Amino acid sequence: MPAEAKADSNSARPAPGAGTSAAPSHAAHTRPHSMSQPASPPLTERQEARRRRILHASAQLASRGGFDAVQMREVAESSQVALGTLYRYFPSKVHLLVATMQDQLEHMHGTLRKKPPAGDSAAERVAETLMRAFRALQREPHLADAMVRALTFADRSVSPEVDQVSRQTTVIILDAMGLDDPTPAQLSAVRVIEHTWHSALITWLSGRASIAQVKIDIETVCRLIDLTDPADG
Repeated sequence: MPAEAKADSNSARPAPGAGTSAAPSHAAHTRPHSMSQPASPPLTERQEARRRRILHASAQLASRGGFDAVQMREVAESSQVALGTLYRYFPSKVHLLVATMQDQLEHMHGTLRKKPPAGDSAAERVAETLMRAFRALQREPHLADAMVRALTFADRSVSPEVDQVSRQTTVIILDAMGLDDPTPAQLSAVRVIEHTWHSALITWLSGRASIAQVKIDIETVCRLIDLTDPADG
């Protein structure tokens, strides 16, 4: 088996003992201002441009054919980088697709900031925000499926990329809540909301939940925000 095919095949196998939920780990969540920066050293302008081309190529291939359509050699050719260079940035297809999801969430966050949710309560604003993000993914079902599958397959080697997805999701939720310094109880509620949102993506993508059911589940779990409001204590 060629090295590329072997890497892609191995990356698509869940780690021993891995669960089926795509909800990422939140161990790194302490303060929101620490969630928006990656732990790795900053890239040069040229390296960042190369990384952006790779992520764009990954998203384009996934949009057309889902998880199986993202082949590392094709990503390298489409982004005009050497295959070895691609593997230095992303050791496997799973690393690449999880990073692609973080990038997509970052774009969504920018769009949400331009047009913030209009709900009167924090719970309403978070529910609206997550449904807008969900509908954005719904418009690209093959891409959404590829990214969620990658999160599901991710083992410990992909922890930095998974943590970035988790941090980005948390920042989106906290922005919708209007919080800069959440309490531990509020962060706990955010974690449960994130788990529910990721699970809703999985059940929808597998055909086991309708959009209407997803909306009900999201609105229901967002009511946890009201229970953790210090003003109501």
